[in-house]
Amino acid sequence: MTVSLRVLDDGAWVSVNDAREVSVSELWRLDDPSFCGCDLPDFVVENVLSVGVDGRTVTANVYGQCIGCGETGVPGWVPVGRLSDGKFVDIDRENTVLPVYDGDDR
Repeated sequence: MTVSLRVLDDGAWVSVNDAREVSVSELWRLDDPSFCGCDLPDFVVENVLSVGVDGRTVTANVYGQCIGCGETGVPGWVPVGRLSDGKFVDIDRENTVLPVYDGDDR
């Protein structure tokens, strides 16, 4: 089954099968000590750079800022949802998500 994944509106949305599913300006909890010095960064997404898939997990490469310390950057590929029978199922990003970096062996 083919699923279309795209970034829409100059990085404002992740689109799955031509439906806007994940938007910027959301606050995500990142388990990523390498991003900044905060114990558990509260990360506000400012731009979606690219979107991909790892198995059934939809991931996004995003740019944003920790609202605790102000650090900005790209934390790696962050899971944003899963594909189930060709349909997108949202991941609760208010709970902790773990970014995956290229070559990461976690």
